[in-house]
Amino acid sequence: MPIGPNGERRPSNPIEAGIMAARVASGDIEEEYATRTGKPISNRSAGGKKGGPARAHALSAEERSAIARKGAEARNHKPSAA
Repeated sequence: MPIGPNGERRPSNPIEAGIMAARVASGDIEEEYATRTGKPISNRSAGGKKGGPARAHALSAEERSAIARKGAEARNHKPSAA
């Protein structure tokens, strides 16, 4: 859930929420995000960078190949033109 610059949540009033969104977009204030523990996350992509290699290490070569084949088929599937 987004939290404001002083730890408050976004306002529920639509006008105030719009003003805050404009301030965030213009860079007047910086918005942080809270985790389940309530502490802000500075780098949210850190988990994704670890998860892919860990999953690849846990799978066998045949399983990785099957996953890649399924993805390639999904990308290359073109619906027939009617």
